[in-house]
Amino acid sequence: MKANIHPTWYAEAKVTCACGNSFTTGSTVPEIRVELCSNCHPFYTGQQKFVDTLGQVDRFVKKMETSKVKQEERKKIMEARKSRVEKKKEDRPSLKDLLMQARKHAPS
Repeated sequence: MKANIHPTWYAEAKVTCACGNSFTTGSTVPEIRVELCSNCHPFYTGQQKFVDTLGQVDRFVKKMETSKVKQEERKKIMEARKSRVEKKKEDRPSLKDLLMQARKHAPS
């Protein structure tokens, strides 16, 4: 076996969370920084909390706002198309109406 291949074990490794909580554990790294821990994770606390990493929450909110605007525009377009189609239907007589007119005007 090779000598000195095992990593150094730190029995008192300090874990620091973004919320300010810190605790010790065993690790091969002397200090660990995490974004979520059991004191601030929504699963454990039951509260919804946003942890913004590189503006991802802001980007998501912006995306949702633009999609709402696009949905409203799309809805207006679809309503305009629908009214246009209904207007065309009203202007054109149906086949049944054409046949009834033909029977009225046809010589007997």
